[in-house]
Amino acid sequence: MSALGGGGGALRNASTALAISSTESFAGTPSCHTKRVRRPPGSFYWLHAVTPAPPLDTTTLKQLVFVSDYAESMIPPEIGPPKSSSQSPRSPSGAPFLSISVTDPVKLGNGVQAYISYRVITKTNLPEFQGPEKIVIRRYSDFVWLHDKLADKYKGIFIPPLPEKSAVEKFRFSAEFIEMRRQALDIFVNRIASHPELKQSEDLKTFLEEDEEAMERIRSFETGIFKKPADLLQMFKDVQTKVTDVVLGKEKPVEETDPEYEKLKHYIFGLEDHLTETQKQAVRLVKRHRELGQSLSEFGKAIKLLGACEGDSLGKVFAELGSKSELLSIKLQKEAHNLLMNFEEPLKDYVRCVQSIKDSFSHRANAFRLHCELTETTKLKEINLEKLNLMRSDKTREAEIEYRELKAESEEATRRFETIIKRMNEEIVRFQEQKTAEMGLAFHLFAKGQAKLANDIADAWRSVLTKIEAYSLSSGHD
Repeated sequence: MSALGGGGGALRNASTALAISSTESFAGTPSCHTKRVRRPPGSFYWLHAVTPAPPLDTTTLKQLVFVSDYAESMIPPEIGPPKSSSQSPRSPSGAPFLSISVTDPVKLGNGVQAYISYRVITKTNLPEFQGPEKIVIRRYSDFVWLHDKLADKYKGIFIPPLPEKSAVEKFRFSAEFIEMRRQALDIFVNRIASHPELKQSEDLKTFLEEDEEAMERIRSFETGIFKKPADLLQMFKDVQTKVTDVVLGKEKPVEETDPEYEKLKHYIFGLEDHLTETQKQAVRLVKRHRELGQSLSEFGKAIKLLGACEGDSLGKVFAELGSKSELLSIKLQKEAHNLLMNFEEPLKDYVRCVQSIKDSFSHRANAFRLHCELTETTKLKEINLEKLNLMRSDKTREAEIEYRELKAESEEATRRFETIIKRMNEEIVRFQEQKTAEMGLAFHLFAKGQAKLANDIADAWRSVLTKIEAYSLSSGHD
């Protein structure tokens, strides 16, 4: 057990669990003023840090197995360990399905122009698609295009996050980084395909079905360096408004004061902090496994060389000790990789998911401010129109047209804000259900892997210990 004990600090630091309770939807109110609404009591999914675990002994091993079994019991039947992307979608005959696989990453180009392409395979029986199977080649920027289009069109929906770009050139094309990105892109596009609204997007169909040249033309046209004139005009107006507010010393824009929405924001910000810290400890845990594996490998080689200098009996014991050390080194490196892919990466993914939720907060805040501003302006226009009517002014007709246009614009802004509220209420429920299943699976794989590794280490040292004791007795030592 001493080998695993060397990594116990990282394990104890990474021992953070999810305490999950029931949730409720969070409603908002399209009012520009404080309005307290009585709602049924509810609770949220909170992420709690638990007491650091002791070094792995027999009792702790049993607890790990228990945690693994408990986490597994929380996973819905349709959720399980990742399956090979080449498998055909398992769906009852005739039932609608949409299965997408991101596979076969290939490096293309050289130098700064180099990039990774992926084969995206779509299998479906949905009539709106061109056929039962379609294979296209996509690169990372195509996934970015899809993400940005959905984020622009579906305000209030938590758009699945993309993996980050690697800022370090030497890691950008490493096998490990490429596989992590492929897995993250596969998760990204399948989350979209399983979403009740996003899966109906024409942009998703374009992404899945257009050939590479058509996709390149679409992406270049819509995400080029130069924005459309309307976009530039809006950017200029936004800057002009901000400068005017600063010069005139206007008060801060009005913000929502709905109690339930404030609870939701408080929860999400807390969740982000806890997930970030847990992911940071998972990184340390992976690093500790790798370092320990490397140390055991070097120790194994050194003890074998030492054994070669000794007699036959002692030399054989040392050789056995070296072989077991090298075997455990391989197991530790393998478990480090499993931890990276099945534990650290899912945690990092959920840190990104929380950022997507915070983006929705920003969209909601902007929609609320626009709703309030237009509502207030419409009231002023209405008052002005009433004055002109009383005065029988020549400007009444023109003012009436402006009022109707502004009222229509205000009503549309209110509808957009209410749509965002409705979507976010539905999205938070989806997020909690998804988090329960996927985090349950991640912690199940973590506990199961740690328990197996600890058992393998104990068995290996136990077998060597028997031979060492036998040699000691035969040599007349205690």
